Amino acid sequence: MGTKIPFGPRPFQPVKFLSWSSLVLILAVNLMLSVFIANSARQTMLEKNQEFAILLAENLNHQIFQRFTLPTVIGFGRIELRQPAQFERLDQIVLSTIHSFHVREVRIYDFDHEIAYSTNHELVGKREAAGKAVRQALDPGISSFELISRVSSWWAMFTLELAPESFVLRTTYPLRAERGFDPVAGPGPIMGALEFTQDITDDYEAVLLFQILILAASFASSLLLFSVLYLIIRRAAGTIAKRADEKERLERELHQNEKLASMGRTVASIAHEIRNPLGIIRSTAELLMKRSQSRNEEADPQQTRLLKAIYDESIRLSQTVNDFLDYARPRSPNKSRVVLSQILDQVLAFWEHEMGRNQVVVLREEIEGLSVMGDKDLLYRAVYNVLANALQAMNGPGTIRISTQEDAAHVTLSIHDSGPGIPPQLADKIQDPFFTTKEKGTGLGLSIVSSILRSHNARLEMTNHPQGGVEVRMIFPANED
Repeated sequence: MGTKIPFGPRPFQPVKFLSWSSLVLILAVNLMLSVFIANSARQTMLEKNQEFAILLAENLNHQIFQRFTLPTVIGFGRIELRQPAQFERLDQIVLSTIHSFHVREVRIYDFDHEIAYSTNHELVGKREAAGKAVRQALDPGISSFELISRVSSWWAMFTLELAPESFVLRTTYPLRAERGFDPVAGPGPIMGALEFTQDITDDYEAVLLFQILILAASFASSLLLFSVLYLIIRRAAGTIAKRADEKERLERELHQNEKLASMGRTVASIAHEIRNPLGIIRSTAELLMKRSQSRNEEADPQQTRLLKAIYDESIRLSQTVNDFLDYARPRSPNKSRVVLSQILDQVLAFWEHEMGRNQVVVLREEIEGLSVMGDKDLLYRAVYNVLANALQAMNGPGTIRISTQEDAAHVTLSIHDSGPGIPPQLADKIQDPFFTTKEKGTGLGLSIVSSILRSHNARLEMTNHPQGGVEVRMIFPANED
């Protein structure tokens, strides 16, 4: 029994896992990158709005001090917003300053944390609205910002159009007295806390649109990258699987060849030992038959039958021994230019009587003078074996079609019989050594043909013909010197 070759698991089996895990990884990396870019863009937008809010707060501080605080102190001696004239004057200055800047409301808190002024007049005098930002603006005079949102940032991404005031920026700024244009003088004393809110929904909506575009581009690029990677992985998997199949086939063939080589050496040794005694048996049986036939007296019929059986079986056994020797010790071809039609003539002349007896018709379509480089005797043996198989397959009346073709690369000899064809379950075994479906036979005929063709750099192909029967093609290289 031969040793079974263990074949490991096929490589690149987890192609799906590798492909989908790579997609998840690509999407995760691109999503993280997109979120980072979008957050950076949103942070930049907020910083720009905060810078603008500081400029607006400084402008409001300047306008209030120059156009209201100084004139009011000079005209009235002190500021008292409870007087309608002062309140209306301040209200006009504030409204003219914030015009077209998307400012929703402006408030001014005094040191009692009371709303001394508001564009919403109903809030004037209230104390509960002051928060930590107002207290920090009054003491120690720190500006602060607060983003007020009515919807979450993630939900806003899926909203086609945001409602006004969905995102509002609240700015709290210490309202100071100015000390002229002397930079050394430093900031003036705090007079109150200035608080105003701005609607930045449009700016936030633009950032969200930018974020959506980044995510869409990231997703599209991820799919494109995944598609390319998937194709590469599939192609690599196909190549590796193909190589694995080829390796498995070669290992199988190597194992088979090693087994057959060992068997061939044993068979060759046995056949060599059988050949000489077998020759003596055949020649002796032939001599006894001739002596029996040459006698004048009537020969014993039973003895004649026995001698004939010994002689016939010795010839058949001799042919079997020759088959074993031809397979075990293939002869190197002595190549010369060989005309295929001449080989066919010789083989058909040998089988002419057998074909006539079985009513087999031969149809020939050949290119006149078509030749190949080869050993005439070996090619004769190959064609002989193929025709022998065809006659045995038909086992009676039928048709054998023989044709030759030529193209730029190959010369092909085709032999098509009208037999039953090759059973599908035997298609992969028909050329294996020692495989036969006949009661009498070694199963080496096609193996010897294949071996002869390989020694001529040619190949053997066998297929079932669409019209029935088997078509055998011997394909030789063209223009071989």
